[in-house]
Amino acid sequence: MTTPVEDETFRNDDWYGEELAGRHYVRCVFADVDLTEATTQGVVFDECTFDQVRFNLSKHTDSAFTGCVFKGCNLFDAEFTGCKLVGSRFEESVLRPMRVLGGDWSFTGLAGADLRRSTFQEVRLREADLTGANCTDAVLVDVDLSGAQLHGAQFTRCDLRGSDLTALDPVHAELTAAIITPAQAVVVAGSLGLVVHGSVSSG
Repeated sequence: MTTPVEDETFRNDDWYGEELAGRHYVRCVFADVDLTEATTQGVVFDECTFDQVRFNLSKHTDSAFTGCVFKGCNLFDAEFTGCKLVGSRFEESVLRPMRVLGGDWSFTGLAGADLRRSTFQEVRLREADLTGANCTDAVLVDVDLSGAQLHGAQFTRCDLRGSDLTALDPVHAELTAAIITPAQAVVVAGSLGLVVHGSVSSG
């Protein structure tokens, strides 16, 4: 097992295109680090701070960013596959268009995030904070949004098919032209106090 790197600060480091695998960082600070087009495989960042880090075009597979803080970072066209970001939060960061395929993003702080045209597919976002997030034209398919904070979120033209919408209050979210299934429509109607009669397929 890799010995963790603990409580270190990496400043102005050039990791452009680096291939990182099996590393473990604990409570480290990454400031003005260039991770453009870098890849991580099975890397663990635990309670780390990323300040003004460039993640542009980076790809992360089976890596973990747990309890981390991303401040003023750029994640343009970044991709996360099977990654764990439980308890992390993003502040004033560029997140679009980001792709997230699988993984666990529960309790993640994305309040006010601009997620337009981003993709989240088969991701756990349980109890995540998406207050005021802009998910216009985004794809959130088969996403677990149970217990998520969605007040003021914009889902205009967002593909929400197969996602858990039990935490969604349609009165306090923008859903114009959002794409949902008939079964989800029953859930949304129930949130409005409506009673739907008749059978509904899950297609």
